[in-house]
Parts: sequence; C-alpha cells; structure tokens
Amino acid sequence: MTEISHLDQVFIKDLLVRGILGINPEERTNRQNIVVNVIMWADTRPAALSDAIADAVNYRTVAKAIIEHVENGEPMLVERLVEEIAALCFETDARIQAVEVSVEKPGALRFARSVGVSIFRSRDEFFLDD
Repeated sequence: MTEISHLDQVFIKDLLVRGILGINPEERTNRQNIVVNVIMWADTRPAALSDAIADAVNYRTVAKAIIEHVENGEPMLVERLVEEIAALCFETDARIQAVEVSVEKPGALRFARSVGVSIFRSRDEFFLDD
C-alpha cells in the first residue's frame, strides 16, 4: 500500500452536481443534487518549485471529469459512484497516489441533512483489484 504520510492533499469540497442516482423510480427519472468531496494525495513539491500548472494535479480538470461523469452516468448505488469517481481521479492524473471520495445525497432521508458513502483508495490497492 502507498505510504501517504509524505504526500500532500489537493481537494475539491462540496462539488454540487445534478444527476441520476438511486433505486427508487423517481430517482431513476428525476435528476437530484449530488454532493461530491474528493481529497487527492500527491507530491505538490514539483509544482511549488516550478510554479507551473503542468507540474500540478489540476483540480479543475478533475472536477470537470467528475461533473461530466455524474451528469452522464446513472448508477443505482452511491457505493458504485464513489468507486467510479476514485477510478476517474487515478485515470485523470498519474501523480495522484491515493484518494478519499465521498458522495452525498442531500435530502434523501427525512430528518437528515444528507446521506452518503465515503471511501479511501490508494492507487496500489485500487489497481490490484482489477
């Protein structure tokens, strides 16, 4: 497993996307708010030294990929979507060594502000599962 203690965090907080997610009939036809949070572990020192975006994990590129994926996908379960987003992060930038992804469905459960799933995956263990 990748040792992340020497790595830095690049994050996207509260990315709000509208998409199809869920098992109920209305969830299969009506888009709903989906909140995505991602923490990506990578070495940011090369970017800090060069001050060049080419040396950085570009959170804008990752966010655009997540938005497109959520808007165009139709998974049944939050568990599937968080795994797909983790894979997308690794595919988007080889510098990302680990990710924590959480997906929330605000208002999906009465009396709860939000429900969701959070996972942590390292690049090493993620690709071992393939």
